[in-house]
Amino acid sequence: MPHRRSSPMPSKASPPITIDAVYAAPGYLFRRMQQIAVSIFMEECKAFDLTPVQYAALIAIHTHPGIDATRLSAVIAFDRSTLGSVIERLQAKDYVERKPAPEDKRIKLLHLTRSGAAILREIIPAVERAQARMLEPLKPADRKTLMGLMSQLVDLNNEASRVPLRAEDALEHLGKTG
Repeated sequence: MPHRRSSPMPSKASPPITIDAVYAAPGYLFRRMQQIAVSIFMEECKAFDLTPVQYAALIAIHTHPGIDATRLSAVIAFDRSTLGSVIERLQAKDYVERKPAPEDKRIKLLHLTRSGAAILREIIPAVERAQARMLEPLKPADRKTLMGLMSQLVDLNNEASRVPLRAEDALEHLGKTG
């Protein structure tokens, strides 16, 4: 019969389980910064009634008129099933219109409306203020360092995401068909 311990022996290498350990964990800090970033964005952009994802979708549609929802999902790295409701909200606000693709009427291509293009022009200063506020507490050199490290982490961990960024693949295909 194998030897069994009645209780596991604590390892000297393992730190004690404390809330301070949670507060210092990268995942916790990333989640908190995401909460803060969304809060600052919503505060700066409240007059426009757009979420960060709606803004990203408008930018991508503006940059790539005629993009379909699947490719839009890849370009902004957002879950395709959830993106449908984002597009519906933008359509309800008359910022986006869906037009059938000439080669396949089942595929709907996305285009900004005049209202969508106008709101995008108007919101950009507010978005820029929000982005600046997120980094404002840091010294300029630290801002640059943080942005470089975050870009590196996002790039190196892209495949670990539920929705990896696939902008190049999506846009390459868009160029062939649209």
